[in-house]
Amino acid sequence: MQPLTEKTIRSSFVNASRQEAKKLTLPEDFHTLDWDSLEYLGWRDPKMQQRGYLFHTDEAGHTRGILLRPTDGGRKPNNATMCEMCRDVNIPVAVGMWTTRRAGQAGRDGDTLGTLICLNFECSRNVRIPPPKNPIYPDPMVVVAERIELLDERVHSFLNRL
Repeated sequence: MQPLTEKTIRSSFVNASRQEAKKLTLPEDFHTLDWDSLEYLGWRDPKMQQRGYLFHTDEAGHTRGILLRPTDGGRKPNNATMCEMCRDVNIPVAVGMWTTRRAGQAGRDGDTLGTLICLNFECSRNVRIPPPKNPIYPDPMVVVAERIELLDERVHSFLNRL
């Protein structure tokens, strides 16, 4: 992912008001992020935990960002849930339902879209963990490269559905 500036982040929302964009708090490690190891930038607002943000830059260099809200679902705490972005079932990270308003008039009319995402947006880290060597995939780094590509495609697809 290409590095983003605070100005780019605040101006690239597709489903947030100017006021909501103005109120966001950048992640604490924003100035030290390793942009080369991110397919998207996602974080929970440290001042407003009921807000999450996800930003993605497509192949043409266009950045889009969305405001997300976690749901207080009725999931049982012991049930394993798979993130729809990284699709990793072996890493013990918390996954939850995030909802977001659709862009444009549909969003202003209350239409939303939801998906399961790692609660702390660890997907880029998760896909980079090499799997154990096995006869089907003798080179774990091939699997990692495939996971990275698929994560990027899934994030892009989700944003397009908005």
